[in-house]
Amino acid sequence: MRILLTTLNAKYIHMNLAIRILYGQNKNHEGLDWKEFVIKENPAEIAQHCATYEVVAFSCYIWNITQTLAVAKIIKEVNPNCKILLGGPEVSYDWQDLIQNPLVDFIIPGEGEIPFRNFLKHYPNLSDQTNIAFKENGEVKFNIGSDNFDLLELTDFNPYLFEPSADISNKVAYIETSRGCPYKCEFCLASLDNKVRYLPTPTIKANLLYLMQHGKVIKFLDRTFNVKKDFTLDIFQFILDNQQPGNVFQFEITADIVHPDIVKFIQEKVPPGLFRFEIGIQTVNQKANLEVSRKQNFEKTSSIIKQLDNKVEMHLDLIVGLPLDYLADIKYSFEEVFKLQPPELQLGFLKFLKGTPVREKYEQYGFRFDPNPPYQIIESNYLSKAELTQITQLEECLEIYWNKKRAANTLTYISSKESIFDFLCGLGAWFEQIAHFHKHTLDQSFEILVGYCQHAYPSDLVLQEIIAIDYYLHFKVKPKTMFLEEVSRAEKAACLNALPINPQQNRYMVFPLSFNFELYQKEGFIQLEPIHLCVKYTGTAKATIAGQVLAQSILQ
Repeated sequence: MRILLTTLNAKYIHMNLAIRILYGQNKNHEGLDWKEFVIKENPAEIAQHCATYEVVAFSCYIWNITQTLAVAKIIKEVNPNCKILLGGPEVSYDWQDLIQNPLVDFIIPGEGEIPFRNFLKHYPNLSDQTNIAFKENGEVKFNIGSDNFDLLELTDFNPYLFEPSADISNKVAYIETSRGCPYKCEFCLASLDNKVRYLPTPTIKANLLYLMQHGKVIKFLDRTFNVKKDFTLDIFQFILDNQQPGNVFQFEITADIVHPDIVKFIQEKVPPGLFRFEIGIQTVNQKANLEVSRKQNFEKTSSIIKQLDNKVEMHLDLIVGLPLDYLADIKYSFEEVFKLQPPELQLGFLKFLKGTPVREKYEQYGFRFDPNPPYQIIESNYLSKAELTQITQLEECLEIYWNKKRAANTLTYISSKESIFDFLCGLGAWFEQIAHFHKHTLDQSFEILVGYCQHAYPSDLVLQEIIAIDYYLHFKVKPKTMFLEEVSRAEKAACLNALPINPQQNRYMVFPLSFNFELYQKEGFIQLEPIHLCVKYTGTAKATIAGQVLAQSILQ
C-alpha cells in the first residue's frame, strides 16, 4: 500500500511535527511517504501529487481544514479509488458529521500514534481496531479506545532525522517536551487533556541539541512550559550550555506562576533576546475569567512581565468575546496590557472550537458564531456586531502600526495622553474608508495615520513630528522626504560635525523638532525646545537615531 502523510501548513516556514512523528514511528512500512504543502499553493497541483497514492492521510487544523477538503475533492476527481484519512485537532471532536462526507473515508480522532500504526498494519480490515472511524456499507463504524500513547516509546527518537538538516535552518522548528495541560480554560482544546505527560528528558535534550545545531528559531509546543520549576531550569541551563549563534527559543508560559528562582536565573544568566515568552492574558476581567474556568492573577502576571522584559521578548495575547466581557471590559483589558509595552500584542477573537465547553454552552450566553472554520464569534449578549466590527478595525491597526513596528513611538505617545483603545478604533474606521487593510503600501499606511491625526488632533505638533520620526526610522536606506522636511544643508553639515560620527561611513538625515526627542525616549516626558535630530542609514538594518543637537547651538 502506498500511503502519503501530508498537511497544508499555514506558511512555508512552519513545520508539522505530527506527520514527522507518524512517519518516523512507521518508516519501515513499505510505501509510506510524507510531504508538506502550504495552503496558498494551487489545490490542483497538490491533488495531482497526492492522487498517485492509495491512501492520503491529512493532518487537519482549524486553519487548513477548508483547504484540505478542497484538495480532497480534486483528489477524488482525479483518482476515485484514492482513500482520504483525516487526523489532527480539527477532526478529533464532533467528527460524526464529517465522516458522512463522501470525500472522507477514515478519521482518527485524538492522539494518532497508536491508531495510525494499527491502520497501516491491518488496512483494509479495520473492524477490530480502536479509535479509527470508517464507513462499511454506508454505516459508520467506530470502536472507542481509551489508551494514551506511551511517550516512553519516543525514547531516543528524533522526528527531524528524515529530512535534510539544511532544510531546518530557515524554518520554525517545533519541539514538545510534554502533552496535556493542567488548566481547564473552556475555550481551549488543550483543556480537554488535563493529564500532563512528559517525554524522557535525555531524549528532549538530544533533540533540542540537534535543532540548535541545525535550526534557528525553536518553538516549544508545551501549553504551559513552566509548570515544573526544576524541569524548566534544567532545560534553560541546557540551552545556555549548547546554544548556537542565531538561536532563538519561544515558550508558552503562565506568568503568574513563574517561580522566583526562574526570574533570578533569567536575570543572572540569560542574554537579552535569546528567549521569547508567549503569555495568554486573554482578559483582565476576573468575572469573565471565572466564567470560562480560568484562573489568573493579573497583578502577578504584570509583575513578572516587568521583571523580565529587559531580557525576554514578550508576546502577549488577549481574547475578544469571552462571556461577561463587555466592550468597556475589553477596553480596560487592552489598555492595561498595552501599558506593559509588549513587542507584540495579539488581539484574537473568541473561536468556538469543536469539543470545547464554550461551544457546547454557546446558547447560554447568546453567542452566534460562524459555522465554518475558524468558527469565530459574530455576536453575543455582551458584544454587538457593530462593536465587534469596531474592535476588528482596531485589531487591524494594532497589527499594522504596533506589531509591524511602523509607528511604535506614535502609539506610545498617544497612550500617554489619550485612550489608546479609542485612538485605534478611530484610526481603524478612518483607515477602512480610505484603503484596504491587507492591500496598501507602506507610504499609504503613514499617509492615513497622518491624515487621521491631523483630523483628530489638529493642534498637536509634537504628534505630527513623532509620526514623521516613525516613518524615517522604518527604512534601511534613506527614503523619500515625507511629512517633515530636512534642515538646510548648512545646518545639516553643522549638526553632523557636532556629533561624534563619521559622515562618510553612512548616510544621514537631519530634521528640525520642537521637542527633545532623546529625553522623551528615556523619560517619556515632552520638553519643548528646538533641536535637530539626526537619523542614520546603514543600508543593512533599520535606521537609528545618531544623536541630536540643540538648534540654538547650530544657529550660533
